[in-house]
Amino acid sequence: MEPIALPPHLEARCRWLTRPTEAPRFIVYWLRTAVRAHENPALDVALTLGDAWDVPVFVHHALSESYPFASDRHHTFILEGARELRGAMRARGVGYAFHLERPGHRGPVLKTLAQDAGLVVTEEMPVPPLRGWTRALAEVVPVLSVDTSCVVPMPLTGRAPERAFRFKNKTKKLRKRFLGAPWEDAPAPAAPFMPDALPYVPLRDADFEDISGLVAACDIDHGVGPVFHTPGGSAAGYARWDAFVQSGGLRSYARRRNDPLRNGVSRMSAYLHYGMVSPLRLAREAFAEGSDGAEKYLDELLVWRELAYHWCFHTPDPESYEEAVPAWAQETMAEALGDAREVLDAETLERARTGDALWDVCQTSLLRNGELHNNVRMTWGKAVPLWTRTPREAMARLIDLNHRFALDGRDPSSYGGLLWCLGLFDSPKGPSPVLGQVRGRRTEVHARRLDVEAYARRVERPAQPSPPRTLVIGAGFAGLSCARTLVDHGFEVTVVDKGRRQPGGRCSARRGEGWSFDHGAQLLRTEDPQLGRHLRAWCERGLLAPWDARFASLEGGEPVTRDLGEALVGVPDMNALARHLAADVHVRLGTRASALRHGPEGWVVDLDEGESLGPYDRLVLAVPAAQAAPLLGAHPFAARAGEVRVQASLT
Repeated sequence: MEPIALPPHLEARCRWLTRPTEAPRFIVYWLRTAVRAHENPALDVALTLGDAWDVPVFVHHALSESYPFASDRHHTFILEGARELRGAMRARGVGYAFHLERPGHRGPVLKTLAQDAGLVVTEEMPVPPLRGWTRALAEVVPVLSVDTSCVVPMPLTGRAPERAFRFKNKTKKLRKRFLGAPWEDAPAPAAPFMPDALPYVPLRDADFEDISGLVAACDIDHGVGPVFHTPGGSAAGYARWDAFVQSGGLRSYARRRNDPLRNGVSRMSAYLHYGMVSPLRLAREAFAEGSDGAEKYLDELLVWRELAYHWCFHTPDPESYEEAVPAWAQETMAEALGDAREVLDAETLERARTGDALWDVCQTSLLRNGELHNNVRMTWGKAVPLWTRTPREAMARLIDLNHRFALDGRDPSSYGGLLWCLGLFDSPKGPSPVLGQVRGRRTEVHARRLDVEAYARRVERPAQPSPPRTLVIGAGFAGLSCARTLVDHGFEVTVVDKGRRQPGGRCSARRGEGWSFDHGAQLLRTEDPQLGRHLRAWCERGLLAPWDARFASLEGGEPVTRDLGEALVGVPDMNALARHLAADVHVRLGTRASALRHGPEGWVVDLDEGESLGPYDRLVLAVPAAQAAPLLGAHPFAARAGEVRVQASLT
């Protein structure tokens, strides 16, 4: 089949993974990281090819439960963008459907759709897992990858850049060529196209009215909440950009950008990461503005940001320590392995409990706001190697902390910034503890030039405006985990429990002089990756330890012994973990709820002692269903709780 000649501004962005041998029945644009209907090179390539072959184009937008760090935060942001994108695609005359993976809506839908079509166009995003998913699809059907993220297209550079100044010089002519040209969207198709039989039920307009309900149905990490002050979508992204420019932020960027206490940065990284705004438009408008601040902004946008994209494009695996960290940095950090360091567990870092005031504020900003000012992010990142056993472990921790919480996490810019902390794009400097000749950046030094308390007041706002007061009834694992997650996100939470001595619910223990006895749940085992991550952290803290479990059960009246393999037990008893979870939560023990009332001002709980608590905006019942049903009274949930059947267990 004769190749189609694309316009030069599109051809430069294209890379065929596998070429078609015949014209497709239709073209699928698998949309992932360019959540916009304007200035979208991948969409324009698909429409141009469709017009040349006289075949229709269909946009397939999907959200998987299995991508790394899938959470309420990322899912909500993406779905908000998709809600707006539906209308934008409709206005442009392009057929579009969204597939949300969740119970009852799983399966290899993309593979089925792609094979039916005959050609897939998608965005060039050279990071895991998207790179691997794209290659796997290319083994089944022809795939064309298009750079939608950079002004200088990634396919035009020949190897991974090592230093920013060299990349800047090498791409100078290309930047000039692509920066000044206005973007013209490809002509709209004659009519929107939808395949006759989609292999999934797409979300409808009405479904997008309850995004929180959609997110709640997904098997993802529900412990990382949405960021309400940063909604997804092109409209919100451009509104933020326009406000930044009109307030003088672009003009003053060069002198204000390093101070996190001033509104000196654009805060566009999340919108750029998911392609909800066009980097071409931002660069064009900054170039037209022409001030010293705009010139510095373009340096960050077109040099440092695109340096990271081009590096990832030419690096097989940006998460491989051997490939990602320069040889000189690996060598000098290996020589410093004997340096004194305080090793901190993952939970201490994740929950911002290190005791280092500046670092903890930085981590709190990530945890609650999903973003971190770039100047303090560098200091935040440089501290992590000081708290880990090896630089390889430090790299894994940096990736986990950033990608889990940052809305701009998991894109090439993230890898560029994180790996800079371990020597990437840099050169050897004076010796520093643990880091060797990798450039150091101590938190105590940075704290001297920053009002850390003022910065804390700025970033420690709750994750939600006017956060609801929440009451949790039940101080077992479920109730305490829920309460602590809400507290970490800045919510006001009270937990009540009828137990008089200690929290813990079924993880209860009795202790005496020289003995202890777990008379509730006696071990922990899980195959769930979200809980497994926490279990590993608790093992690091010494709260849990492995145990080769042997259990006896009665079958037909006869005892049967089974070897269950390795499990985890609490240290010194199973209640240790409950005490740990309750440490940062307001828990009232010996408080039995007798009735619940819901009125215009919220929930009120009546206690056995005659006292009442409330009103609360939100209520969580973390108790067995048999206890929840009578508390709920006439509430519709009471009937559902009454239907639950519990299997008895003897311990």
